[in-house]
Amino acid sequence: MPEESPFADVIAANETYVRNFPLAGLPARAARGLAVLTCIDSRIEPLEMLGLAPGDAKILRNAGARVTDDVLRTLVLASYLLGVDRVLVIAHTDCRMASGSEDQIHVDVREAGGPDTRSLSFLVTSDQRATVRADVQRLRSWPYLSHLQVGGFLYDVSSGRIAEIC
Repeated sequence: MPEESPFADVIAANETYVRNFPLAGLPARAARGLAVLTCIDSRIEPLEMLGLAPGDAKILRNAGARVTDDVLRTLVLASYLLGVDRVLVIAHTDCRMASGSEDQIHVDVREAGGPDTRSLSFLVTSDQRATVRADVQRLRSWPYLSHLQVGGFLYDVSSGRIAEIC
C-alpha cells in the first residue's frame, strides 16, 4: 500500500475549497492599490486585520517583515503592473526576529537540529520601530519605488491593533 502524502490534509481541504471556488475571475490588479509587507507569524491575518478582501491587496511576507531585495523586486512589479500605489510595512510585537541577537538565532537553529546557518543573515533587530523606519525610508528613497506612498506600522498580537510608526 502506498504511503500517504504528508500533505494529505491540505490536499483534501483543497478539494472542498475547489467545489465552491470563490475567486474565479478575480482581476490580478490590487483593487485598493495596496501592498502589505508583514511577518510570516501565523498570528497575523493581513486581510482581516485591515478590513480587506481577496483581490484588494498584494500580500508579501517574510521573517520580520523586512524590506529585502526580493521585496523591492516584487514591489516594482506590483506597482507598475498590478495597480499598487501604497505600501504598508507592518512589523509585530512578540516577534522572534526582535527577541535576540543574530548569533543567538544561529545557535537556536543549530540546537533545534538544523544546519550551520552562519552564511545566512536573518536580519534580527533589537529596535523594531527604528528598523521599520529604516525599511520605510529604503522604500521611499529607492528610485524605482519613490512614487509610492509608504507607511510603517506595528501590529500588537495581543490586541489586533496596528499603530502607525511613520
